[in-house]
Amino acid sequence: MSKVKIQCLIGLFFFLSSYIFFSQISLNTQKYVDWAHWFNLVGAVFLLSFNSIFPRNNISKVASFFTSLGVIAHIGLCTIDFILWSFGDNDTARNELKQHISNTPLILYPFIIIGPSLLFIGLATHALNFIKTNTISSLMVIVGAPLVGISFFLLKNGNLMLVSCFMFTIGLALLLFRKGNHKGQIEIVEKIGPN
Repeated sequence: MSKVKIQCLIGLFFFLSSYIFFSQISLNTQKYVDWAHWFNLVGAVFLLSFNSIFPRNNISKVASFFTSLGVIAHIGLCTIDFILWSFGDNDTARNELKQHISNTPLILYPFIIIGPSLLFIGLATHALNFIKTNTISSLMVIVGAPLVGISFFLLKNGNLMLVSCFMFTIGLALLLFRKGNHKGQIEIVEKIGPN
């Protein structure tokens, strides 16, 4: 297994694990360490490796751009959430910071409202490359990506969010180990012929 694939798998593991914490299945485990956002941060950074593993074409260039911006936004979002978590039981200070961020569009939009979604959009765009050859796993990513946001922001449903993220990450893992992953290498060998 290549180093890049291992990095992709690490990203998927940490990213999915962060959503287990976000779904509040783990009770009061973040009193001393904000595990959810640490796992989310590490996962997002490692998910950047998907930009290197998929074939290069026009779709992947757009996908890589969105994925990279999404990772940057996740770093910013996690930093903000670490600060909010650091207030502990001081709800007044936390609410004041939230209000300040809400009144600062240059932080609110790139790091909270739009930016983090770009990671999902980028990886779902990568999945479009395989919609004909790996339809089910591609659809798992393409459908799972928006469902994570819808279940969290609109429906406020932690269980659906976790299921959506599970579908999203499993779809990416299946694409990572899809059949014909080394098709290009086989074609090169066939053109060169045996020695």
